[in-house]
Amino acid sequence: MMRLTTRVGRIGATVALVLAVASCSLVSGPVTGPGSIALSTGFDLGQVGYQRSEFFVAGLVNSYTPNAPLTGDGKWTVGTDPLGGAAGFKTRFVVYRPIDASKFNGTVVVEWLNVTAGVDLANDWVMAHNEFVREGYAWVGVSAQAVGVNALKTTAPARYGSLTHPGDSYSYAMFTEAGQRIRSNASTVLGGLTPQRLIATGESQSASRLVTYINAVHPLVHVYDGFMVHSRFGGGSPLSQAPLPDVPVPSPVQIRNDLDVPVMVVEAEGDVIGSNLGARQPDTALFREWEIAGTAHADSYTISVGFSDVGDGSGASQMFALMRSPQSAGCALPINAGPHHWILDAAFHRLEAWVRTGVAPPSAAPLEVASSSPVVLVRDAQGNAVGGVRSPHVDAPVATLSGLNTGPGFCRLFGSTTPLTAAQLTALYPTHADFVAQWSSSLDSAVADGFITPGDAPELLAAATNSTVPG
Repeated sequence: MMRLTTRVGRIGATVALVLAVASCSLVSGPVTGPGSIALSTGFDLGQVGYQRSEFFVAGLVNSYTPNAPLTGDGKWTVGTDPLGGAAGFKTRFVVYRPIDASKFNGTVVVEWLNVTAGVDLANDWVMAHNEFVREGYAWVGVSAQAVGVNALKTTAPARYGSLTHPGDSYSYAMFTEAGQRIRSNASTVLGGLTPQRLIATGESQSASRLVTYINAVHPLVHVYDGFMVHSRFGGGSPLSQAPLPDVPVPSPVQIRNDLDVPVMVVEAEGDVIGSNLGARQPDTALFREWEIAGTAHADSYTISVGFSDVGDGSGASQMFALMRSPQSAGCALPINAGPHHWILDAAFHRLEAWVRTGVAPPSAAPLEVASSSPVVLVRDAQGNAVGGVRSPHVDAPVATLSGLNTGPGFCRLFGSTTPLTAAQLTALYPTHADFVAQWSSSLDSAVADGFITPGDAPELLAAATNSTVPG
């Protein structure tokens, strides 16, 4: 008991120290001059009425240690780690916001930038930026992990040489700091816009870190008003890691069901195949999970089309064409060209409304599983998955869209597209009018069910109408 009391006292002292120094954290910027790096979009933001700025944030942060064993239900109790102590940091965040302040909807999406490729990538901005721009969100990309910060320093030392990252054990507190400074320094960071809601998001590796953040850190800090956990795997990321003591988390692990803010999990078909099904969990008053039929962890939109899509319909036409003549990307099969990004648009649309109004998104049936070890999905006559979030891409198909692929590098994440043959298309759609009617009917159902936004529907209908299917 004496040792426990001493430890609690030390933790309390560390918390007091960190709270004191955190209040002194500094935001500087906007940062100007050459060397800016933000791998998020390939077009001038001015084309869509947005502008970009960049800021540095510096201060002291803490790492965390468990106060009790970390369990698979995600209901963790942690405290600041007295052994790790408070560490200095300096990182950057990138801000995209409407030029016209009257178009700001009051919601800031704060993305934990993904570093799987060795540099910061804004995967959720790339995939969902049409929704963000259409609805007037502000978006902030945070360099929360050491890999991203070190890559910035190496690639553009004149601009980023002063950045300091104490290690990923401190990344959770750094992400907290970013959210707090967006609120407290909004007049600078957001150019005078007043943030009413902060929604945290992260994809893939960043989703894994968000799982740990939600289960361990959010109950202590309450900075974010909602979470989008996009394409997570079965586990989370370590609570602490080298050079501090390694504190792994269970796998599979669920997201705790006693939260005070909404959490939405969006899973591609490929994520369900590749992850442990033990991470699945039922919907609650503050939790939704969508599994999307016909989608991969990453796809043609992620790696190419999304970087140039300004929301004028050309992106939808390109993606439709890629279902008929798909990209190879050096993989065993041509890569997926499915509906992933449109469903993600709808997920953000519904999550933002949930945070703002309390109206929850629709629940979705899970993908149907034929075998759990390994995971094998039930598939229809055209080879598309059964169950899950539906779209015209799988219910009025022109291709078999799968989350499976093989090959070098990230091929296993890219899924596959196998165009239906002329005979298959003619059997399904005797005429072009028949195809458009079936595609339109499925699209109308997806919009009515809440899985595609009304804003995205016109470009999807136009892409099908302008095609030559079944020819």
